[in-house]
Amino acid sequence: MRDRGLLIVLSGPSGVGKGTVRKALFSKEDVSLHYSISMTTRNPREGEVDGTDYFFKSREVFEQLIEEDKFIEWAEYVGNYYGTPVDYVEQCLAEGKDVFLEIEVQGAIQVKSKFPEGVFIFLMPPSLSELKNRITTRGTETEDLINNRMTVAKEEIEMMDAYDYVVENDQVDLACDRIKAIVQAEHCKRTRLREKYKQMLEAE
Repeated sequence: MRDRGLLIVLSGPSGVGKGTVRKALFSKEDVSLHYSISMTTRNPREGEVDGTDYFFKSREVFEQLIEEDKFIEWAEYVGNYYGTPVDYVEQCLAEGKDVFLEIEVQGAIQVKSKFPEGVFIFLMPPSLSELKNRITTRGTETEDLINNRMTVAKEEIEMMDAYDYVVENDQVDLACDRIKAIVQAEHCKRTRLREKYKQMLEAE
């Protein structure tokens, strides 16, 4: 019997570097994870590619998919929708692939209610001042929007108790190493392996 894959959820406040860490993690040769691309109604940022970074859709299309229950989770964040398509994730898990989600905090909480067996990792900034600096240096947000993001970020950080692990993003490579160690440890968990080895004993 093929082992079911892990659902690994990386989340954290806006500006913490989720996308940067995810891209660095997936660039490593010893990482075998399947990235589940999220869908959003926000406009692409410079360098982002449709179907690689996100599926960029109109509000009308997104709302139709909500009606059809085509998302594991979805949320409206700072005026835009974000969601995780369900079919791709379920297929990969059933094939024994580890699926990696990089999503907002609201979405991660929804996923946990549907996939409590998932591995939930909260990416934490070294400090709030560093978080504000990262958001500001993007150069894509107004002062009002930056302040709004900081208010939301503080609320999101208070929700870390819903997660299994906290990884500080002080240096991208170190954050990647910590996430890799978490995934390896989860694959060795007794609760995940017990049924497999119980069947082995019964087959003897």
